[in-house]
Amino acid sequence: MELETSQTQRTLSWTARALSALQLDGPLLTGIGLIAAVSLVVLYSASSANWSVVGSQAIKFALALVVMIIIAQLPTRLLMLTAPWLYGVGLSLLLAVMIKGEITLGAQRWLNLGFVRFQPSEIMKIAVPLLCAWYVHDRPLPPSFLNIFVIALIILIPVGIIAEQPDLGTALLVGAAGAMALLLSGLQKRYIFGLFSALIPTTWIAWTYLLHDYQRRRVLTFIDPSNDPLGSGYHIIQSQIAIGSGGIFGKGYLNGSQAQLAYLPERSTDFIFAVIGEEWGLIGLITVLFLYLFVISRCLYLATSAQDTFARIIAGSLGLTFAVYVFVNTGMVTGLLPVVGVPLPLISFGGTSMVTLMAGFGILMSVSGKRRLVGH
Repeated sequence: MELETSQTQRTLSWTARALSALQLDGPLLTGIGLIAAVSLVVLYSASSANWSVVGSQAIKFALALVVMIIIAQLPTRLLMLTAPWLYGVGLSLLLAVMIKGEITLGAQRWLNLGFVRFQPSEIMKIAVPLLCAWYVHDRPLPPSFLNIFVIALIILIPVGIIAEQPDLGTALLVGAAGAMALLLSGLQKRYIFGLFSALIPTTWIAWTYLLHDYQRRRVLTFIDPSNDPLGSGYHIIQSQIAIGSGGIFGKGYLNGSQAQLAYLPERSTDFIFAVIGEEWGLIGLITVLFLYLFVISRCLYLATSAQDTFARIIAGSLGLTFAVYVFVNTGMVTGLLPVVGVPLPLISFGGTSMVTLMAGFGILMSVSGKRRLVGH
């Protein structure tokens, strides 16, 4: 018994040293790994037992993990120096999409370079909060009106371009990432009140001049899905049926009729949360939300250990933006928010979004201070 205890202690000690050497946070990495495991299990059912989908997701997660580990090694100063360049490259690629981007299902979001096809808008989820944190880190805080105006331009320029693609979901997440950085910089109450006051005219302008017809239909469908049950309301109605039919304990793994009989659209991507609700019930949904809450809490805890203004702002904004991901997806799947095409982070099938999220976690670990909180 004592020998087994000693071996266990040596293993834990070696693991702690390895994580510390790689600048990785053990609890956060564990939370991410558990969510990734849930993704593989649920995707097997959501894809109708398609092992190729599960294998593809596992490979994408492995590649994203490598990206996270590499970025975690970067010093904070290098991230600061990179921020303006990353923003500039991302903005240039967004403009390139407007000129030569591929059009898929009526949306011009993808850039095909021959050897790789990707969405440049994903870069801005990292570049925007990085540049916001870089801009305010050596300026007096809370920011002045002029600095707030500059930060607003940093945020709104890419958000406007992305919304025009159109990609309202990504535009929302990029805007949220920048807004979190601005909020964490110590925004004064009068400016917060002013921003909220501007929401009404801004919403009217967006509704009248900026939103496309299908986006307006999504908002109207959110208010009353039954107005178009076989059209724009179909997704949310089928999602609510799936979640409601799961009850407390669910119908059982691989036994969800909405998912297995293909009534539920986008069941491997945007609406995979409904698959969890149908097969695992309320217990499954709460478990997944608890895992997300653990990861978000750990991100914010690491942000408090950051050693300077830049590190604290970027770490906090990335953690809070991850929370926005979860809130928006679960909200739209349950009918609490309009459908905007945001995947469930680290669980929905896909590679570009996963790499972006893991890169964000890598940045968070990199800037979270000299105290590598392994097991704290």
